[in-house]
Amino acid sequence: MPIWWTHRIALVRSLRAACRGKVVFTYSIANFPTLRCLEQIRNDVCYHDANVKIVSVGGGLAYGAMSVTHHAVEDIGVMRCLPNLIVVAPGDPIEARAATRAVTAHPGPVYLRLGKAGEPVVHQGPIDFELGKAIPVRDGRDLTLVTTGGMLATAVHVADRLASDGIQARVLSMHTVKPLDADAVLAAASETGVVITLEEHSIVGGLGSAVAECLAERPDIRPVFKRLGLPSAFSPYIGSQQYLLEKHGLSVEAVAAAVKQTVGAASAR
Repeated sequence: MPIWWTHRIALVRSLRAACRGKVVFTYSIANFPTLRCLEQIRNDVCYHDANVKIVSVGGGLAYGAMSVTHHAVEDIGVMRCLPNLIVVAPGDPIEARAATRAVTAHPGPVYLRLGKAGEPVVHQGPIDFELGKAIPVRDGRDLTLVTTGGMLATAVHVADRLASDGIQARVLSMHTVKPLDADAVLAAASETGVVITLEEHSIVGGLGSAVAECLAERPDIRPVFKRLGLPSAFSPYIGSQQYLLEKHGLSVEAVAAAVKQTVGAASAR
């Protein structure tokens, strides 16, 4: 039986188990339980508001050496379009553990996007994790970096580097992309005046789009806004995750440079 068909059968069986009162988890490499099974997720899981948790590993470019067939860079955008589905992408292992407990307790469908394993620990103490509520990681007055998933460590390193240049960056871990913590976004926009999103995902449809939609509906708040992420294109590169991030301008050095340029443009307004 083709592997793509087994994923679809697993989701149908998950719905049956959920209808019997079970909390069901499905799991595979990120693009397989999402893009290959989209119709089943929409019609069987979301339409029935079933208690099914769709777990992916290798979000973003984690499986970079296996080429675009294994790059999961559109999944957040696709999943956040589906009714009833919560979309969660924890930023480090501490958030991942908390997210697992939270999605288990939530009585409905959830998409949980994880890395490949081995991601650095960012939080050095207990965190207050709640679905739909961003976690403040750094405070700052000059700009806000809003990040989701495995780019959290990069955002923190960028904030540290900017601090050495006298630029104070607020960092928000937006582990839940849907529902978005609009209050945190709007507060950041009002208080820092510059909002930059950072994600290992296409800039179309993901965190950047969600934040842009939030800001666009508040004409009284007009920060300088920029999305940093992957282009809406198939990557021509093959290699390690770190190599691909560097090639696409998502290394610490490249992100810091882009942030400085954005802050400079904001100051010149």
